[in-house]
Amino acid sequence: MIRRNLLDLNVLIALTDPEHIHRRKAERWFLSSGKDNWGVCPLTESGFIRLTTNPAMQTGTITVERAIVILQELRAHPGYQYWPISGSWAVLTASFAVRITGHQQVTDAYLLGLAIKEDGVLVTFDRGIRYMAGAEFSRNVLILE
Repeated sequence: MIRRNLLDLNVLIALTDPEHIHRRKAERWFLSSGKDNWGVCPLTESGFIRLTTNPAMQTGTITVERAIVILQELRAHPGYQYWPISGSWAVLTASFAVRITGHQQVTDAYLLGLAIKEDGVLVTFDRGIRYMAGAEFSRNVLILE
C-alpha cells in the first residue's frame, strides 16, 4: 500500500512557484515518488492563498482569484487527494505534545498530527519536525533535503 503524502505549505508553494528557493528539491521528490498519492488540507490551502497573495511576502504576488485557480488545477491532478481535518488540535497533537517547543510549531504540529492519524506522511523542508515526531512517529515525516 502506498502511503498518502500531506504537503506542508512550503512544499506546496515550492511546487507552484518556479522561483522558489527549494523548487528543485520539491520537484525532484514529486516527480520521483510523490505525484501518485499526495494532497493538502484546509490549513495548507488557506496558507497558500494567504501567502501567495500577500505583497509583503514575495515578489510577483498573485490575486486571490489566481490562487484559487491554482488550487483547483492541483485538485485535477490524478494523484491528488484532499485531507479533511476531523480532529481538534489538542487531540491530534496529544501523542507528541511534550516535544512541541514553541508557538512557531503550532501549525506544523497540527499537520503532523493529521498525518499520524491518517497513517500518512507529512512532507516538509522543516528539519525541526523530526524532533517533534520523535522516533515513534518518524515514519510519518519526510524531510526534503
